[in-house]
Amino acid sequence: MDLTTLEAMPSWEWPANAKDVLLDTLRNKGADDADRRLAAGLAGDFVVLDDEIVEALLAIVSAGNELETLRGRAAISLGPALEHADLEGFDDLDDLVISENTFRRVVEQLHRLYMDVAVPTDVRRRILEASVRAPQDWHADAIRTAYASDDPASKLSAVFSMRWAPGFEDQILEALASENEDIEYEAVHAAGHWAIEEAWPHVTGLITGETADKSLRLAAIEAVANIRPDEAGVLLVELLDDDDADIVEAADEAMAMAQMLDEFEDNEDDEHFPI
Repeated sequence: MDLTTLEAMPSWEWPANAKDVLLDTLRNKGADDADRRLAAGLAGDFVVLDDEIVEALLAIVSAGNELETLRGRAAISLGPALEHADLEGFDDLDDLVISENTFRRVVEQLHRLYMDVAVPTDVRRRILEASVRAPQDWHADAIRTAYASDDPASKLSAVFSMRWAPGFEDQILEALASENEDIEYEAVHAAGHWAIEEAWPHVTGLITGETADKSLRLAAIEAVANIRPDEAGVLLVELLDDDDADIVEAADEAMAMAQMLDEFEDNEDDEHFPI
């Protein structure tokens, strides 16, 4: 079993030795650079994520003699494990992806690396993007600093991070108007995540307009379901006849999400104001 075969397969069909193949490549500093980057990317899948994989990824991120691109790719692959641990906790042993001790060690090490100005900027950007998926107190200042930067890549990382860190509604709304479509894309996702009401006109304009990039339209379709679930269906039903199958699928999924959120809000209202 080689890496290109794994990459071509859905992860749920990976063979039992997939984790070993990835670990062998990650730990082999003599392996091809492209293979190690590919292994680092694949290692972020929940099918193989565990303490051992996470420790291997963290070792790469921490190693100053590794390529920046590999360190950054390894950092990003730590994100899913951190987010899962942050959301689910550690009480349900059957649902654990990584142990609490590993989680704490990764969180602390990523913070140390981010604060170390000797670490290359691109690696620090990826560390921010990964670590913010389990938000810590230091992230707010890090995001503000990155957003204020003249470097478009740092600003992009900041807006991406605003999807997980609270308190950046004004910056998200500002980023929606960015001429950089990558920044606008991340702002749309952040606006949807935090259900920012003021973003509604901009987000719906991306859906109904004819000039928006497809990726922006898809992000906007997802966002409207969270921002106004009670109104999203009327807007999204028009997309079910779209010529693009991806748009149709996204609209269908967003309509289902909007209905679920709307029903949830109705049930909460009934609990607070019983008849």
